[in-house]
Amino acid sequence: MSATHIIKPQPGPQEAFLASSADIVFYGGAAFGGKTYALLLEAVRHTGNPRFGGVIFRRTTKQVTAEGGLWDTSEEIYPALGAKSNSSRLQWAFPAGSALTFAHLEHEKNKFDWQGAQIAFLGFDEVTHFTAGQFWYLLSRNRSTSGVRPYVRATCNPDPDSWVAKFIAWWINQDTGYAIPERSGVVRWFMRRNNELLWADSADELVAQHPGAQPKSFTFIASSYQDNKLGLDRDPGYLANLEALPTVERERLKNGNWKIKPAAGDYFKKGYFPIVDAAPGTGRRIRYWDRAATEPSEANPDPDWTAGVRACLADDGYVYIEHVERFQGTPGKVAKRVHATAEQDGRRISIGIEQDPGQAGKFEAETYVKLLASFMVFTVPPQGDKETRATPASTAAEHGRIRLVRGPWNEAFLNELESFPKGAHDDQVDALSGAYNQLIGNPRIPIEFQSSGTRAMVADFGGYTDTGFGTVPGGNDFGGFL
Repeated sequence: MSATHIIKPQPGPQEAFLASSADIVFYGGAAFGGKTYALLLEAVRHTGNPRFGGVIFRRTTKQVTAEGGLWDTSEEIYPALGAKSNSSRLQWAFPAGSALTFAHLEHEKNKFDWQGAQIAFLGFDEVTHFTAGQFWYLLSRNRSTSGVRPYVRATCNPDPDSWVAKFIAWWINQDTGYAIPERSGVVRWFMRRNNELLWADSADELVAQHPGAQPKSFTFIASSYQDNKLGLDRDPGYLANLEALPTVERERLKNGNWKIKPAAGDYFKKGYFPIVDAAPGTGRRIRYWDRAATEPSEANPDPDWTAGVRACLADDGYVYIEHVERFQGTPGKVAKRVHATAEQDGRRISIGIEQDPGQAGKFEAETYVKLLASFMVFTVPPQGDKETRATPASTAAEHGRIRLVRGPWNEAFLNELESFPKGAHDDQVDALSGAYNQLIGNPRIPIEFQSSGTRAMVADFGGYTDTGFGTVPGGNDFGGFL
């Protein structure tokens, strides 16, 4: 006799999310509250109806298919219900004939891909990642001929600058930023007229005020890691991960704060950075450039700076900021200075060039690759906003993992870091973020080592070991490719 598997929500907010009868429910707040799992459970409520169909959106396809993400989690649930997967279409087919599809809205225009669609169950995983225009347009596709009343369910983490923060404002204490416990799950009614949201405590109240209105019901259900007992049992170390976040992210993701925003000193403090006389000789090294191309003028006396941070990930596990080159100039002057700095650094140091968005940025980056053809150079398209890119370095610095080599550039560097993201400039921050993220996540950056007074490198290029200073035979004299 086969074992019986019981799939059900955990008591508390997860259960309340699945029990709500509101037209639209947003579920979230802190991280690790079991939100995605609950959304996937909700999606199977009507799969016994052969005419039922649902779509769950994430902003990008990569977010759907990422390790441990939406698709992976669905594979823990739906096969037990007899569903068959089609990974190429990101779709599940259930025994009764109903279907659930995962899709993306990476670009604003992708919302029009769904013109004419009828989506009975409309889901958004991390709804703050979507624009208001995408949400409201897709809501117009939330209709049904299957006999199931159309409805919307979404998960979210705090983002004080998103349209979601304004939408759920009644459920959030506007002084503290935390969810109001007694309002969690309380249903209110709204209508949208001329892009303005009108709210009331009942549908009748809205109709009385606006004859002909067709209100929708909405509620917000707050969650936190404390509600996910099963998740904490499986991964008890996750709470330590939340604690290790910088202040702003910790408040948002651990405590569910919808109001906190970065202020000067929230990401970096001068006291985070011990100053040393020199970096170790052995380690991965990179000079990472964040470029600008404007000279000071009467109209613009303080334009952005070009900043090149040289950093070393040493054998002792610390990252050392060895030098910062910082200047203002025209595109031609910037190119000459970048090349001259590369010559001074030597060919043993990798060069990262931040690539601006768009075709022009790609062309400019390729120009630098040609300019630096005799060096180890690569381009890096920015991923995420400046604060997101700075978070790994901020976390490492707060825990004492980044050290500065003593130099005349220290003061300006630390002043800019401590004022981020409210300061006048963030060029050195961007260069630091790029250098740190590449050192930690890019295995192509070779290891430079010193032995008996000589200097050489072992590079992770599938056996490539030519340093430009002679060849290290096979790399195996040093325990293989390091």
